[in-house]
Formats: sequence, structure tokens, C-alpha cells
Amino acid sequence: MIARISGTVIATSEKHMVVETGGLAYRVFVTAETAVRKSVGDEVVLWTAHIVREDSQELYGFENTSDQDLFELLLGVSGIGPKSALGVMNVATIGTIARAVQNNDVSYLTKISGIGRKTAEKILIELRDKLPDIHYEGSETAGDALDALIALGYTDSASRDILRTISAELDTQARIREALRLLNGK
Repeated sequence: MIARISGTVIATSEKHMVVETGGLAYRVFVTAETAVRKSVGDEVVLWTAHIVREDSQELYGFENTSDQDLFELLLGVSGIGPKSALGVMNVATIGTIARAVQNNDVSYLTKISGIGRKTAEKILIELRDKLPDIHYEGSETAGDALDALIALGYTDSASRDILRTISAELDTQARIREALRLLNGK
């Protein structure tokens, strides 16, 4: 089982990056946010989930253990495979997912491509008691910034896309200011 990989990024795409370490290169599927932040030549450390199937072996990489934990929780939901789990994580932060689960918000989860009503309900039921166990940083910041941008009239998808490019370490106000600067600069 491969638990972590560190090395140099030698290729990137929207869905994966190739990380060279110890003379070997590994294709690691990552969230769009991670793929955008790393360029060829960058050093990277990723916590991984090694998925072994009858006909394939795939690595999924995460910049922190909270994201890795969420991915593994999503895999535990019947009907959610690794690509779907990564798809959920591409459009929502841990905090946003936690808020949707806490508020029993099926409609929010069904907005995610490939997630139907029944699967969204399964996610809500199966993660209800498990999400509080995950320690995550910046989730309130991300959710509050998203809510503010939507209240200002920006679309949900445009707001999410722009917030993915902004550091989660900033406070809510700083994230909103940066998002507005980027959105109005386009």
C-alpha cells in the first residue's frame, strides 16, 4: 500500500499529475485545485489512497490528511467510486460537504455531476455521524466566502471555481476580496 509520495512534478493535467521519485514516475489523480497549484518542476508531497482493482491500480493524492480522510469516507458510501469521490471533492470543500450533511441538504449534493438524488441521500445518511470526526481547517471560511459571493449575484459554479484558486489559509474577508478582484478582472 502506498501511503504517501514525495517528489518532483514532471507532468500535469486537469485530473492528474505525474510525480517522479526514486527513479520512478507515478501518475496520481488529484483534485483540480491541487492540479492548478502545482506546476512541472515543483516539489510535492501527497498523502495517497492506493486503489487496487482487478484490472487496474490507481493512486489518488491529497495535500493533507483531512482531504484523504474525506475521500476514504466517500468511498465507503455505496455507489461512490474513486472518480466520483474525487468529483465531489472537486466541487465542494470539506466544510461545504459537512454543512450540506449537517443541514440534510440533498439538493446541494445533487448539483454535483454524477450524483443523483438516491446517492446524495446515501451520502447524507452515511456521513452524518462520521464527518465531525474529520478535523478540517478553513471550512467555515470557504463556506462563508461561497455564500457571500452567491449573495452578491455570482453563480455557484463561478464562485466555487474562483475560490478553489485562492489559498484556504486566508480569512473569510480576505478570500472574498481576492475572489472579487479575480472575478471582476476577467
